[in-house]
Amino acid sequence: MATYVLVHGAFHGSWCWSRLIPFLEAAGHVAYGPSLTGLGDQAALLSPQVGLSTHVADITGLIRETDLRNVILLGHSYGAMVITGVADQAPDRVQQLVYLDSFVPRAGESMVDVGALVIAQFRREARRHGDGWRVDPPTQRPFGIGGLFGVTTEPDLSWVRSMLTPQSLKTFEEPLHLADPGIVARFPRTHIWCTGGGPLVLLLRRLLGPRALPPKEPGWRLRRLSSGHDAMIITPRALAEVLLEIA
Repeated sequence: MATYVLVHGAFHGSWCWSRLIPFLEAAGHVAYGPSLTGLGDQAALLSPQVGLSTHVADITGLIRETDLRNVILLGHSYGAMVITGVADQAPDRVQQLVYLDSFVPRAGESMVDVGALVIAQFRREARRHGDGWRVDPPTQRPFGIGGLFGVTTEPDLSWVRSMLTPQSLKTFEEPLHLADPGIVARFPRTHIWCTGGGPLVLLLRRLLGPRALPPKEPGWRLRRLSSGHDAMIITPRALAEVLLEIA
């Protein structure tokens, strides 16, 4: 039996795992997919003080308080920052790291370092509409591309749009502090690249988030999914098959 801890991305919450977790549980495994502080069903806790370190503490606390061991720790998008910090703080509890359609952060980096143009837009939005600290979730993809987080069809698109919640700017600006800068390389590690969306989406990714492309360093297990960014919503069965394989 494997134990999965699933960490969602920006503006999301525990709701985004509702289609994936049943597949993992049906195979006899255990899966946790909590909302990070200030997001999802924890939205009432949002404040200017909520940062990346808050979210690292959320997941580290869950793992230790529930006495989880040999954890397969998955981070989707922004969640990559969180799981890297958790692996550094609780290396004795982690078995594998999985980066889902995300980047692999380095010690001292923040989201500004891996997506400067996107975070610049978040800062502008926080100044205009969020009292300088709150970032409202996007309502559509930029440049006229249809959908949101890769979700393009109804009723899923309306569901995702209705569930997204604001996030603190601090979570995007706070650097990742690691006691062991090489912590990621200490674990078996998998990068899952969602290749759906077509050539324009790929071009935007290369321009706005090139670090989210599959890592080239040795030691990585690389997988591809023909899905948009929110694979746990769009293709949960296919994502589950990959996660069951690596277990």
